[in-house]
Formats: sequence, C-alpha cells, structure tokens
Amino acid sequence: MSSVPLTVRPGAPLSGSFRPPGDKSITHRAVLLALLARGRSEIRGANHGEDCAHTLACARALGLGLAGGGPDAAPAAPLTLEGRGERLDEPRAILDCGNSGTALRLLAGIVAARPFLSILAGDASLSRRPVDRVIEPLRQMGATLHARHGDRLPPLVVRGATLRPIRYALPIASAQVATCVLLAGLGARGETQVELPGPARDHTERMLAAAGVALERHDLPSGGRRVTLGGPAEPRPLSLAVPGDISAAAFFLAAAAASPGARVTALGVSLNPTRTGLLEVLAEMGAGIEIAGRTCEGGEERGDVTVSGPDRLAAFDIPATWVPRLIDEIPAWMIAASAAAGRSSFSGAAELRHKESDRIATLARGLARLGISARERPDGLDIEGGRARGGRIEAEGDHRIAMAFATLATRAAGPVEIDDAASIATSYPDFAATLAALGGAVEQTGSPAAR
Repeated sequence: MSSVPLTVRPGAPLSGSFRPPGDKSITHRAVLLALLARGRSEIRGANHGEDCAHTLACARALGLGLAGGGPDAAPAAPLTLEGRGERLDEPRAILDCGNSGTALRLLAGIVAARPFLSILAGDASLSRRPVDRVIEPLRQMGATLHARHGDRLPPLVVRGATLRPIRYALPIASAQVATCVLLAGLGARGETQVELPGPARDHTERMLAAAGVALERHDLPSGGRRVTLGGPAEPRPLSLAVPGDISAAAFFLAAAAASPGARVTALGVSLNPTRTGLLEVLAEMGAGIEIAGRTCEGGEERGDVTVSGPDRLAAFDIPATWVPRLIDEIPAWMIAASAAAGRSSFSGAAELRHKESDRIATLARGLARLGISARERPDGLDIEGGRARGGRIEAEGDHRIAMAFATLATRAAGPVEIDDAASIATSYPDFAATLAALGGAVEQTGSPAAR
C-alpha cells in the first residue's frame, strides 16, 4: 500500500449531515453467516472498506458464491451471496485477512469445524496481534491449532475436526472470541455456551437469532452475559440492511462536540446499546445530542444522530465499566477530551495496546506533538484540554488514529499533516470526502483509489 499523506487545515466548525459507511462489525458477521447458510442472502449497505473485502475474499475461498455486488461494486450496491451450508471448500491458498483481526478470529471458529487444513494470515500489523485467546477454546473443542511465537501470533494454522461442545468462560469480555466459539459451536453436537464477564458487542447473537438459530441469553449482574446455542445448527439465508457504522461516524460527531457552533448529523447510524457509549460520554461533557428516526431491522436499531457543540466541553472521567461500549471510539473521544476544560481520562482499556497500533501510546505521542498534555497509564490515558497547534502526526498504520487527528485538525491553530492516511481505506474509504463535505479544509495526495 503506497503512502497517502493527508493535511487538514483549521476552519469553520463542521456543519451538515452525512451517511457513514455500513457497520464494519455487522458486515463481517453477515458475510460469514451467509457463507454458512444454504441458499441466497442479500446484504444491503455493507461496509466496502478493505477489512470487509478481505472477509468476503476469504469466504469466497471457502466456497461462498457471489451473484452480485463485490469489492469493486458501487458502495450502494447490495451483496448477493450464495451460501454453502456445512459443506465448505478446503482453501487452496492462505486465507489473507489483511489488517482485520475480526476476520481472522471469526474465520478460525468456522474452519475449526471443517475437516481440512486452513492457514489464516495477514499484514505486518495483524501479525503482531494475539490469537492465543481463540486457540485455547478451539483446542478444547477438538481442533488442532498452531501459531507463531509460542502459539501467540499469526499466522494461525487450523486443522479442523468434528468438534465437541464446551462451556467456556472468557477471561476478558471479547465479542470476537465469543463469536469465534459460537460459530464453532454451530458445527458441534450439543450445547455450546460462552460466558462474557463484562459488557461487549452482541451483534452475533442478534444476527444468529435473525437467521433462525435458536439460542438462549442470560444477562449477568456484572454487565456480562451467558449465551448458549445447540448444534449442529445451520443459519438460514439473510436479508439484511446494515446500519451505518457509529465507530466511523464518531470522529465527526466528536469534532462537532468539540467546536462551539458546530452541528453534525450522522444518518442511519447504528444505535445498538453496546456501541453508543461515546454518545453518553459526549452528553456528560455538555454536548447537545439528538436522536431521530429510530427504526429496527434484523434485531439492530438505527437512527439519525445529531451532535452540537457547546461554548466549551467539561472534562469527564470515563468509568471503567463504560469503556467496553466505546472501545473503538476512544480515538474519537480524544478529540473531545483535548478541547474540554480540565483533565479527562479513561482506564480499564489495556487491550488498546494491541490494536492496529498501541493506541494509548500513539494517541499520547500525537497529542504531545500538537501541544496537548497527555499522560499514559498502563490501561488508560489522562488528557488536559487546550488549544491544539499544528504539526505532523505519525499514524502508525492505524486507520482510527489517522481519522482522529485529521478531524481534530479542524479546530487546531495550524495545519495538521497525517504522515500516511492509506490505512483509512480499511474501514472508511470516503472519509476525506466526507470531512470536506462537512466543511473541513482537506488536502490529500496519492492515487484516486487511495483517496
């Protein structure tokens, strides 16, 4: 991937409405459930970023048919997919997950239940992200798995088998690991159960139910849940409209909260309660939050979210119990925290050190370059609000870091250059165009495809 520098100059507060790309988490799951269904599924409004394109390519390598849409189709084009049920093809080559940890971990659960060999790998960033969390439960179910660096890091080699069901208590509340086990459980005979110790995304359970898979869910006093499904089970084909990705919309909503007079509306965005923590945080900091046009499809609620900026935000310490509901939005929260009066902080997010970059360290370094005081802690960050100056940011190949600092630049004292914004294409190919449409002064070089 060639380098794509991006410069954003300060200007008037952002204003207007936009429609974010389809939710990335939901798109990954929809494609993989379509693979496991027997017959034709239609997915409308799918995320067309590179991460989901890798999931689609891996599913096709396992036998998924593509009757319409695809990675090169217009973003509005639906995906029409022909599923294979339980009879998947043995992949002829390495399953390339690119930069997507979601793709790798969810696919591991699927191929673990098939009697063939699969190798899951990705780019340099993905090769630094742990896979031992999925190896442990899948080994308990009877699959054979090996990975690099003492079975910790990709590539991941999976020899599938006839699986046995397990009752598995996750050591941390990871929606990806829970989904991996549940997808493997679809191929096991008997009840597979996962228990999450705290809050985490529940898109998988909602989508399995929408696809006709019987499951039981019990919420726990800790905020976690216990999910049980019986196997073998085959999901039925999906007809699904994917809501807008609130994690993608978050950058523009946080920028609106941080700028007096700004008013930005994200249209048709996901309102899944496991994903709306940032909206609650912005409201606590004093931003105006309005939600209109609520609808629900496939168990997923959506609506139009408008955020407006007050004269100045108030500092706010995010409770650790809230963090799971905005873990991907922490880089967007940084935009608001850096503008607030006083010191804002979060804790309980050590997993941020194992994303596409070490996000805690990368955020702290970037803020320091722009003259904003930030103090790292092992599992969090303290940010002292102030006026950001211009400067150059190293995004470390992390799409959310690049988008966060590009959007913060709209309220800086000088231009902010992102050293390489190519990673943004993994989740939001039209990010720069959306920022410009809302009033951002954007300068981007590179190929039209990269833009």
